[in-house]
Amino acid sequence: MEPSRVLTQYLAATAANLATVMAGCALGWTSPALPKVSIPKDPQNSENEGWALFDTEETSWIGSLTPAGAIVGPFIAANLADAIGRKWTLLLSAIPSFIGWMMIIFVETVAPICVARFIIGVGVGMVFAVAPMYVGEISENRVRGALGSFLQLLIVVGFLVEYCIGPYVQYSILAVVSAIIPVMFAVSFFFFPESPYYLLAKGKQEEAAKALQWFRGQSRNGIQKELEGMQATVEEEMKNKAKLSDLIATKGNIKALYLSLGLVAGQQLSGINAVLFYSQDIFTASGGSLGGAEATIIIGWVMFLASGVTPLVVERLGRKMLLLISAGGMILGLIVLGVYFFMSNDGQDVSSIGWLPIISLVFYIVVYSVGFGPLPWAVMGELFPSNVKSNASACTASFCWVIGFLITKFYSNMAEGLGNHYTFWIFAIFTACSGAFIFFLLPETKGKSLQEIQAILNK
Repeated sequence: MEPSRVLTQYLAATAANLATVMAGCALGWTSPALPKVSIPKDPQNSENEGWALFDTEETSWIGSLTPAGAIVGPFIAANLADAIGRKWTLLLSAIPSFIGWMMIIFVETVAPICVARFIIGVGVGMVFAVAPMYVGEISENRVRGALGSFLQLLIVVGFLVEYCIGPYVQYSILAVVSAIIPVMFAVSFFFFPESPYYLLAKGKQEEAAKALQWFRGQSRNGIQKELEGMQATVEEEMKNKAKLSDLIATKGNIKALYLSLGLVAGQQLSGINAVLFYSQDIFTASGGSLGGAEATIIIGWVMFLASGVTPLVVERLGRKMLLLISAGGMILGLIVLGVYFFMSNDGQDVSSIGWLPIISLVFYIVVYSVGFGPLPWAVMGELFPSNVKSNASACTASFCWVIGFLITKFYSNMAEGLGNHYTFWIFAIFTACSGAFIFFLLPETKGKSLQEIQAILNK
């Protein structure tokens, strides 16, 4: 068999995950944007000119309606992914994102902004359901974990766009910049092949062979053995038309489902989206030595650099070990952050440790970005057989965003009612539970083919 070249797989995974840059822009937008419209009007400040003030309740809805839309998006994507393919479904996810940003550019009242945020969220949900599926299906065993972790790396690029530009431009300009990203993604990804697994499921053997040749950089003879293995797997899995009930029809599917749901629940209950949505507010409230905007930019760059570590180490350390390291580090960061806010709220002098919230939050973000950020989605792309993968991805992504919506909607209420310190400690407890779940229940999938993973789950 000819040696495979992985460059084309890296290019395709990068192009597909440019869709997650759109998601990162949507999720990171609230941090620099909402302070511009929820502070007293200043006639001297052009950024606030013409804007009605939004109170805390209104801004919490604006912040949380993107996760709410992301609850719906995966079910739209699941039907489309099986009907028109993984590639075209990803391309279509750019449409709600573009529409939503165009609305935000031209509207100035809370109701249409909320509608726009929900529409953008639909696109986000579609991306999170289909991008891991596509990348998991085009990747060889030896690079699947690395390519699966691109989702986190590229979503951080979206955060960086918002964090680095948002504090320094007008509200409408930030929306214009954000609207350009879906167009860039669609143009870039349009020229890449469809998933060979999907093409085989549709009976398009020749197209599947050509796609696999492109992804592997080999001749037809070089990919023939792998193609035959894929064909056998797809035929076995597609004997029965998939229904939603098939998710609990076999022991392996049940295991895959509760493992995927547990991982994304742990990701959201760690408080990551609350921290990222309101990072500028958190730093401002901490009274630290850096301003909120500057500290948030630091966070964005740290996330980007840390997310770049995972593709380099995931095939050496394995998914399980990285997730456990990530859980332990996040617990420590959240506890320390809670201690700082406890001291501050208790009236103690914290001026000498104004650096502590930045350091602890940076540490939290680093360990999140190497484990709990990318790996739940990478693992999800590996666990399910082809015939249920679309429904499974939809249910998992939707469940993720139900929890994400609740966390982002009620974080400000929790912080106000309980105090930031108790809120962070609650997130630490949830993360500890996630670590136990991973330690006792998650099998290691490093270096295993999709067929081998199914054998493990059904054992």
